[in-house]
Amino acid sequence: MVNESEYPGLEERMAKIEGILEQMNARLNHLEGEVRGLRAELHTDVRWIIGFVVGTWITLMLTLLFRPR
Repeated sequence: MVNESEYPGLEERMAKIEGILEQMNARLNHLEGEVRGLRAELHTDVRWIIGFVVGTWITLMLTLLFRPR
């Protein structure tokens, strides 16, 4: 067991460290939420891009198949 007289201010230092850790936890939780939002946005954007590319490819193929000769 640690004796308070051997380490003056230990309680204050521990309380300060606990406060800092709580702030870090809150910031990391906020960042995690932001990353999830970005992943959802990216996922939606990728779907639009894939749809555009597939639609363009189909249009090109149909144009080549049914062009007048």
